[in-house]
Amino acid sequence: MSENETTENELVENVDSNGADETENTADSDTASAGPTLPPAAPVDPNAPPKPEVSDEAPMDWYILKVAFNREDSIADALRKKVKMEGMSEFFGEIVVPTEDVATFTRDGKRRVTKRKLLPGYIMVFMSINDDTWFLVRETGGISDFTGSAGKPMPMEPEDVERFVNRPLVDDDEDAPIKTAIPFKVGDRVRVKEGNFENQEGEVDVVDEANGRVTVIINIFGRSVPMELDHWQVEPL
Repeated sequence: MSENETTENELVENVDSNGADETENTADSDTASAGPTLPPAAPVDPNAPPKPEVSDEAPMDWYILKVAFNREDSIADALRKKVKMEGMSEFFGEIVVPTEDVATFTRDGKRRVTKRKLLPGYIMVFMSINDDTWFLVRETGGISDFTGSAGKPMPMEPEDVERFVNRPLVDDDEDAPIKTAIPFKVGDRVRVKEGNFENQEGEVDVVDEANGRVTVIINIFGRSVPMELDHWQVEPL
């Protein structure tokens, strides 16, 4: 091989080598210009209050809650505070302890009007049922469960809402009689403690809460005679 041919071959190899290097550099440049990698998503604040969602399938309605006996008022207050604190007021309406006005009498016969619970051990809530509201209610101290079947909360019947929730106020109907709290029921055995039939025993036949009286069947001269008495004139046996 001549000296000139050798020189030409070396030039061709140098050109091929430089072309390969330029190709590799171009690929590296394209990779670098593809743009920076997106940053990771911002972390979720664990202290942020949950935002419950309500669908059209969960309208607001009246529900009955089983609560600790004789703690109805304090539990209702606790639930109201928890609803406000958790920011769920839009999913809750009234929280009610149903009561009625009744007249009671002291030992000396003085009359006073007090509140009597219609359903001891229960409160009523106007709310929308979803996972968040259900959890909030169940986690409130003193509340055991919703009333319903198979663990599913059941809305109140319209007639029960009218009976226990939408009760007329005394101010709205001044002629409405106030019931008297009578500690007796039909069939109870009692003794007359004053009057012409003092110490006579009998059985309660009628309880008249509107007038605070009871009718007692007393045996006189071998005959059963109904006697209408003020409820404080008799005592249980």
